[in-house]
Amino acid sequence: MQEKLVIALGGNALQDQNSDGSAESQLEVVRRTCAQLAEISCRGYEMAIVHGNGPQVGRILLAGETARNTVPPMPFDVCGAMSQGYIGYHIQQALRYALAARGRKLPVVALTTQVVVDGEDKAFANPTKPIGPFYTAQEAETLRKEKNWSFREETGKGWRRVVASPQPKRIVELASVKLLWPHAIVITCGGGGVPVQEHEDGTMEGVAAVIDKDLSAELLAEEVAADKLLILTEVEKVAIHFGKPEQKDLDHLSLSQAAEYAKAGHFGVGSMLPKVQAAMRFVRHDPEKEAIITSLDKCIEALEGKTGTHITFA
Repeated sequence: MQEKLVIALGGNALQDQNSDGSAESQLEVVRRTCAQLAEISCRGYEMAIVHGNGPQVGRILLAGETARNTVPPMPFDVCGAMSQGYIGYHIQQALRYALAARGRKLPVVALTTQVVVDGEDKAFANPTKPIGPFYTAQEAETLRKEKNWSFREETGKGWRRVVASPQPKRIVELASVKLLWPHAIVITCGGGGVPVQEHEDGTMEGVAAVIDKDLSAELLAEEVAADKLLILTEVEKVAIHFGKPEQKDLDHLSLSQAAEYAKAGHFGVGSMLPKVQAAMRFVRHDPEKEAIITSLDKCIEALEGKTGTHITFA
């Protein structure tokens, strides 16, 4: 039986930090990424792909705000869905080509995906995720009054809107993902999924929030009974004392070790911590499974056990 794999793609897999932010430059990066993903598929894995959308959804918001005197800006949840669409389209294009070049004919499907969040999640009381453009203090105050937005000041840059980052509770399109799974590579939960609240009558309502894509990837991995969760980021291995002379790269982490290091503050809140937390949840859910954190260019070697940080229950 083929192993099931859920892959979470970090921002560096979609866009070069030094790029101009154009669609063409993003597609070039995605092509390089998909060459690696195609190699994984050729090794016999059944897989789904979850991607981030930070820079992309920010540009969509900026475009809307810039043109707000001409066309109405789209709500944040709609912007998230738009980013899912065009990033998914780029991955579809590039991955289909990379698979075909290797003689592997396999459909690639991008699915606009909603993820249910709890309206009572404590994250809504303390929004922390910055999105969109910077504003002057006066502009921020006006928007705060008009739209009830929350803002935080970034020294030297201005005021920026912040939204909540609630926990993912349920993947709305999960049944569709499972239906497609045996027949295609599915791109789903892009940007962590479009966050929605579910009402008693069964209707869904989008909310202004950002779900961490690594946590959504973990939830997906649980629900499809994946054998491995592969989280791809900028570094080859998780480290403690990161960036310091005593930095130590980690080949293996048990659940208890990961919890201990996380509690001690070794992992950055906005960077490595959610990746480690996602890995911990996955192996806690099923002690027989494994999560791997590594860089895109080392993903094949990591799956072979030659590098990366491997997180297991014990």
